[in-house]
Amino acid sequence: MPENSPHEHTLQTDLDLIASAAREAGNIALRYFRRDPEVWWKEGVSPVSEADYAVDSFLRRELLAARPEYGWLSEETTLAEQELDRDRIFVVDPIDGTRAFIDGRPIWCVSIGVVHRGVSVVGVLECPELSETYHALTGGGAFRNGEPLRVKPVGEAVVIGGPKAMVSELPADILQRNKAHGYVPSLAYRIAMVASGVLDATFVKPNSHDWDLAAADVILREAGGAIRDAKGNTPSYACGDPKKGALAAGSGPLLETMTQTMARSL
Repeated sequence: MPENSPHEHTLQTDLDLIASAAREAGNIALRYFRRDPEVWWKEGVSPVSEADYAVDSFLRRELLAARPEYGWLSEETTLAEQELDRDRIFVVDPIDGTRAFIDGRPIWCVSIGVVHRGVSVVGVLECPELSETYHALTGGGAFRNGEPLRVKPVGEAVVIGGPKAMVSELPADILQRNKAHGYVPSLAYRIAMVASGVLDATFVKPNSHDWDLAAADVILREAGGAIRDAKGNTPSYACGDPKKGALAAGSGPLLETMTQTMARSL
């Protein structure tokens, strides 16, 4: 087998690598948190801070030094730099929840996923200001700070996150049972809240991206849930347009109902 073949690296060794890198990346981000970092605006609508760039640079250097044969896809990487023809690809959001980070709010995280031929197989969310670390690998379960995660069995009352306009399209019987949850500025963290049972489910508005979703996807999947589009399909990552349409994250019959609700609005 050739040296540096991806097949030499198990999912566990990939998890060990990205977990260590995520911890250091979180420490780098904290050096800028609540210290008025410089901010730029991408296309006039999306903020990016010097902390995003510092974390992205560190992770790209650290991860590709350890896995030079892997591809790389990041929110702060231009399309020309993407390497999507590799067997495994790092999919990275250096700071998921940049607006919250800039505003000094604690709900943001470093998100790192490993994608194998379109499927997220390893994921870490490092949330330093919350003192929380989520991780999962395919077949190995999902964990928060070392404690196993499991989606919540849907009971009489439900807590559904996401845009109010999407939630309001649900059937009346579910809306009557729903307890509204406040806005969660990090999409990856919101999906992790479904994995941990804090939320029963969440909608995801159109125009999320691979880097928002990849790490959280495997965490939710290993906790017993899933992400679905309006056709009931699971998203593929790092194998085409990184922008996604409307999605739902959850489990069981509630997720099926949410999928059907999205399909009706097509």
